[in-house]
Amino acid sequence: MEKKQNIGFIGLGMMGSPMAINLLKAGHPLTVYNRTPEKASSLVELGAKVKTHPWDVAEPGGIVMSCVSDDRALAAVVGENGELAERLGPEGIHISMSTILPKTAERLARQQRSFGGHYIAAPVMGRPDAVAGKKQSYFIAGEPAAKARATSLLAAISMKVFDFGDNPADANVNKLAANFLIASSIEALAEAFTFVSKNGADPNDLLEAVGSTLFACPIYQNYGRQIIEKKYREPMFKLHLGHKDVRLIAETATDSQTPMRFARVLEDRFAAAMAHGRANDDWTGIAAEVEAEAGL
Repeated sequence: MEKKQNIGFIGLGMMGSPMAINLLKAGHPLTVYNRTPEKASSLVELGAKVKTHPWDVAEPGGIVMSCVSDDRALAAVVGENGELAERLGPEGIHISMSTILPKTAERLARQQRSFGGHYIAAPVMGRPDAVAGKKQSYFIAGEPAAKARATSLLAAISMKVFDFGDNPADANVNKLAANFLIASSIEALAEAFTFVSKNGADPNDLLEAVGSTLFACPIYQNYGRQIIEKKYREPMFKLHLGHKDVRLIAETATDSQTPMRFARVLEDRFAAAMAHGRANDDWTGIAAEVEAEAGL
């Protein structure tokens, strides 16, 4: 049996940790880094090696996978002067699974190329429970040969890898667009359920009707149930991260002169929820803002 290459892994949060566990279970040796070291304890039991600095997970010509919360966190782990890319060196590959600005992906790709390496954008689509069950998908883009190596790793721990071409930024554009659709669906569900409740009917009946016919998909079924049951304190995706994503969508829309009026509505909705102390609720918690406006 061919010996599997060691992989560096940065970021062991709600999304990164189950990915790393599934890579270990698939037989990949991992060297990991997390800003909070104690989050790596379960991985050590599975055989992972832990480093105290992000660049130390990289091997020359090797592969590093990262899954961190935002552009700022990613900038910190790659280094102000491209230290991670320099450590990876020629033919090294950085697979970034974070949801970030497309222009950040473009900058990091240029930086990686300057050291002879490859930057692959592969933002993850799915909640932590989906990741644990290998039911998430990835939006991938980058240089073809390096992308093929990344795809083989990601396909082994996921349901599907969608190829968005050679430009890393394109994967992030499409991921932001997908998150815009999800956030819009949450707002639409919240308004529809509030409308039904205010007019004396039962939103459970509406969800049963449309969730099995017109909108028979996980977003409407799962998030619809979560909104009706008001399970905002059991976050699978924290509201402050949703706020971050809608801000990235709005910024990218502004940069590209793309009118997105509903993105501005979402930006204000999430900002209000943040102001009311809901940052660590699930992002379906914006429904509470809709209900409050209606006097419920």
